[in-house]
Amino acid sequence: MQTGDGLLARLRVGAGRLTPAQLHTIAEQAAHHGNGQVEITARGNLQVRGLTLTSTPAFAAAVRAIVDIEQGLVVETPPLAGDDATEISAPRALAVSIRDLAAALGEQLGPKVTVVVDGMGQITRAGLKADIRLTAIAPQHWSLAIAEQPRSELHESAAAAAVVTVLVKLAELGPAARATDLVTPRASAAPSSSQTIGQFTLASGSATGIALPFGASDSPSLIALARLATDHGIAELRLAPHHTLLAINAPAGFVHDAATLGFITDASDPRTRISACIGSAGCASGHIPAREIAQQLASALPAGRDLHVSGCAKGCAHPRRAALTLVGQAGGYGLVINGSAGDTPQTVLRADQLESAIGPSGQG
Repeated sequence: MQTGDGLLARLRVGAGRLTPAQLHTIAEQAAHHGNGQVEITARGNLQVRGLTLTSTPAFAAAVRAIVDIEQGLVVETPPLAGDDATEISAPRALAVSIRDLAAALGEQLGPKVTVVVDGMGQITRAGLKADIRLTAIAPQHWSLAIAEQPRSELHESAAAAAVVTVLVKLAELGPAARATDLVTPRASAAPSSSQTIGQFTLASGSATGIALPFGASDSPSLIALARLATDHGIAELRLAPHHTLLAINAPAGFVHDAATLGFITDASDPRTRISACIGSAGCASGHIPAREIAQQLASALPAGRDLHVSGCAKGCAHPRRAALTLVGQAGGYGLVINGSAGDTPQTVLRADQLESAIGPSGQG
């Protein structure tokens, strides 16, 4: 995808699993072929920025040489699927069946069509949009939702076929179709997202979640993290929702050392409540360096309040409402209260007014 800082490549890493050495190499290649900016998306995919038409083929070849990249229908499971003893029902085998059965549909489905199979363990995919969602409600029993509208409850033996039936209907409508074309939209409460930062107990061992600030890291920091993981004897990292990496069987010292590199290791860190796009640092539409401003304002953000810093009115990093939204404009920073980046600002602020505006006594 073309962006303000070049081409952006999204990597669907096989099963979302990487060794520290693979992460190290991807970060090196991102610096060599792009601008060194690496992101973990809200859904848990890797993104690399600043590629060019010339460098992209070489980058793709280098990445494919070291890690499996998934293609075809997007079928997502939680990152601890199969290892989480608290799961109501294990989703991985069901996800594989859906992907296999849907393979014949090929490019008849749009590239953004997404199926979520959620076993409802410690880390879920609740809060992330899905065209089709299977949610475990009892061992080997699943609830089927289309465009987040509940449709039926199924035994596991019928679940994959039911999903593919819906996918066939989407394919018949063409590659531009999404699940919202199949159902009548109804208002529904958004499911709560699960926590991904912290310690999680596995059937055998543990997982430790740390996050990239605002979903992004430069290559040197990511390379340092990969080396740190290797030094701590960590053999596996998993990409997780909400810009998170899970270190499998990490020793206690890993969290402290990762924090010194600037990564988020505490769920109460105010940066977890701030959404920020790359802004003017990498987008032609951005009026402000959104992530730099977000970092500057983090310590001033009151507990319990969320903030969206957007380079422009498109609001790519957080399309939904936020308690406070700062929107880059040609003449300053638009402040939107309890709204989204595209709403009319209540006021326009100067740079020296930002901290006071978002603080406890500010306009928010």
